[in-house]
Amino acid sequence: QVQLVESGGGLVQAGGSLRLSCAASGRTFSSYAMGWFRQAPGKEREFVAAINWNGGRTYYADSVKGRFTISRDNAKKTVDLQMNSLKPEDTAVYYCAAKPAQSWEVVRSTFYDYWGQGTQVTVSS
Repeated sequence: QVQLVESGGGLVQAGGSLRLSCAASGRTFSSYAMGWFRQAPGKEREFVAAINWNGGRTYYADSVKGRFTISRDNAKKTVDLQMNSLKPEDTAVYYCAAKPAQSWEVVRSTFYDYWGQGTQVTVSS
């Protein structure tokens, strides 16, 4: 079992920045690739970013590429999402998730075994 707890959400003006953090506990953190997803009201959950087990490989949704950066610290068992140049359309509940590191199928939420409870990000125009 892996427990995930997100933090760092809040209200920010368009063009601003936020840094989300996800703290993991339980089984070996480095056994998992980690992802961030988001869900806006009335919309399906969508992929945002993913990072492999050692941080050497990342992947981003086109909508956030160049603005968001995912990173991890295996010693601290954390994965962060630095969000810059935020837009109102980035408003959503953001979730971190863990999946077995053996495959790099990271976009589909069904491949992830563990999820956090989510943290709200609101970007005002």
